[in-house]
Amino acid sequence: MVVTLLLGGCASSGNYDDSVWDPFEPVNRQVFAFNHTLDKHAALPAASYYKSAVPDAARNGVHNFLSNLTLPVTFANDVLQGEATRAGDAVGRFGVNTTIGILGVMDPASGMGLPEHDEDFGQTLAVYGVPGGPYLVLPLLGSTLPRDLAGRILVDHYFNPLGYVTYDGKLYVSLGENLLKVVDQRSRSIGALRDVERNSIDYYAAMRSMYVQRRNHDINNIDVAPDTLKQ
Repeated sequence: MVVTLLLGGCASSGNYDDSVWDPFEPVNRQVFAFNHTLDKHAALPAASYYKSAVPDAARNGVHNFLSNLTLPVTFANDVLQGEATRAGDAVGRFGVNTTIGILGVMDPASGMGLPEHDEDFGQTLAVYGVPGGPYLVLPLLGSTLPRDLAGRILVDHYFNPLGYVTYDGKLYVSLGENLLKVVDQRSRSIGALRDVERNSIDYYAAMRSMYVQRRNHDINNIDVAPDTLKQ
């Protein structure tokens, strides 16, 4: 999930958010450098090849399919947060896109007024006042907060109905799904990452600030254009 950093967008300002609690910054910077090296030599080449070799329509279909798989998790957390309207949107999107949209490959739900959104248990805990904790950069996983990491590992996994289906080769299918998510997300943010790295005085600080800003916007259900986030 190193690519979660890349979805925050890019900006040209050099004003970093000094309010981020980062007591482990020396170690975080070392892990960040490791992840960045791994991205340059593995994820980026794979994503670049995927983007050049696979037609736009096919890549959009893959992205839609992967997004559709997360809707049960989104619905469960909408319910826990008391967001009835958004929970209804999640159910509607899943039903429409899974059927008319052919297992989520197409996205007719957006045209029906059922907008896409994501929720996770880390956001749910934040809504109930649980603090995020110190900023962390983990090997392979990338940026996170202890609250969000715990929610993802301990709870969100059990909201996914596919986790309860038993079949041969389940481990390999799961690994393949996660690898495809990384390639899909990375291919959609090649330009954004390049702009952030080129325009940042301190690449680590820029990505840290943008990650935390994006996370706060997600918790408060605020749609924000990527280029409005400060590096």
